[in-house]
Amino acid sequence: MKPISEKKAYVAVCEAFRRSGEGITVADLAAKTALPLSVVKEAAPKAADEYNGSLSVTESGEILYSFPRGFKSRYRGVGVFLKKALSKAGNVLAVFAKWAFKVWIMLMLIGYFAFFMLLALAALLISVAGNSSNNSSSRRSGDGAINLVGGLFNMIIRLWFYSELFNMDRNYAYGRRPTTKPRGRPLHKAIFSYVFGDGDPNTTIEQRHKTAVIAFIQANKGVINLEEYIAITGKTPFDADREIAAFCAGFGGSPEVTDDGTIVYRFDDLLLKADASARSIAVPYKQLRHFSGNTKKMNRWFAVLNTVNLLFGGYFLYNALIPQTGGLTLFNYLYRVAFVLIGNNAPTAQTFFLHALGIVPVVFSLLFWIIPVVRYMKLKKENAGLKLENLRKIGTRHVYTAPLTVKPAEIKSSMAEASPENLTKAQDTIIKELSFFGSPDINAEENGEVVYSFAGIKRDKAATGKYRDSIDGGKSDLGKVIFSAE
Repeated sequence: MKPISEKKAYVAVCEAFRRSGEGITVADLAAKTALPLSVVKEAAPKAADEYNGSLSVTESGEILYSFPRGFKSRYRGVGVFLKKALSKAGNVLAVFAKWAFKVWIMLMLIGYFAFFMLLALAALLISVAGNSSNNSSSRRSGDGAINLVGGLFNMIIRLWFYSELFNMDRNYAYGRRPTTKPRGRPLHKAIFSYVFGDGDPNTTIEQRHKTAVIAFIQANKGVINLEEYIAITGKTPFDADREIAAFCAGFGGSPEVTDDGTIVYRFDDLLLKADASARSIAVPYKQLRHFSGNTKKMNRWFAVLNTVNLLFGGYFLYNALIPQTGGLTLFNYLYRVAFVLIGNNAPTAQTFFLHALGIVPVVFSLLFWIIPVVRYMKLKKENAGLKLENLRKIGTRHVYTAPLTVKPAEIKSSMAEASPENLTKAQDTIIKELSFFGSPDINAEENGEVVYSFAGIKRDKAATGKYRDSIDGGKSDLGKVIFSAE
């Protein structure tokens, strides 16, 4: 389990207190926050002290926390105000910095594209004017250049007025009021999404796994075995065997050996809860990570703009390193127009072309290509892994339900998040992993379909059930309140 900072743990405990009604125990807090018991036991008294909490003691010796006077901090004054203000200011600055970074990327992409197009237009006009007295073949060449650059500008106009990038309803183009709200997202966010994506939707999955495991433990007399842990978390048997030890250390659990020799994990401390309501034990599944929240059309536009910037930046970089001395072609006019714009100063021009119009747009454009490509490859591999993990939860639950008649073809799901591209290989992988609990017997039906029989898993299931039946649940009874600070 990844360690959590003391500040974040305290905030999480305070939020759990804020949402609670009647008395709440340390076990309740651990279930709500998925924080280790040791962390909760340290943070709870501090939160109770700051927010005027009331403490009660039950017959079992467990402490109940409540806030009859409301959840209001007793710490006031200039120092506290400044501390909170600085914290909020820091959050605002972080949001602003992220927004500014998105805007900068947008300005680089759109700004360079617009600037290069203006240079191309100016070079075209000068080129056509300079060749106006030439023969018809030259004019035909000029017409070709006009058509080429004209096509580029037509693309710009279409991009600006009609694409989704600027969230404009097409009805505006005809002077009519739109019937629906503009779709899409701000341009800077769309570009940022193309380059860096929209974040990981599974950032809280480990916490949700812990919450689900705790809910299962509390609903099953404080006991869980390794197969049940895998069915909730989707870990491989080897990883689960290692992680459940850390889970025991964090939540007061201990391994126990049943009369049948099966290892189970018992968490008596998690049963000391005041919340008697039944909690959902829904198994959390990882969501697929998408390349971008944009439409494919929108991303294609970004690719076109970036390609144009790369070509123009490469042109100026090449000319800055190897100056051209040929005739007055359209491309030389492009170079000379840029030269005139900065004052006909040769040393300054060379430096400007090299850095501002060469290195910067080329490097930016290359990164604008490389980062999404690398991210796409990484996401593809990650999605394959999470599909297998989700299917492992389903497969383990399927095997655990009927361990003696397991058909690999039945380990499947209609969810896209649990449907690997090579389903047969994934099914075989899960079957092999579950051999961790004992090699299965293999039989073949008349139709040739293979059936696996996991006697070891059946034994573990029966032993765990028998062990739970032997527990009377005594420690889960808090008893009456024998002392209250109120």
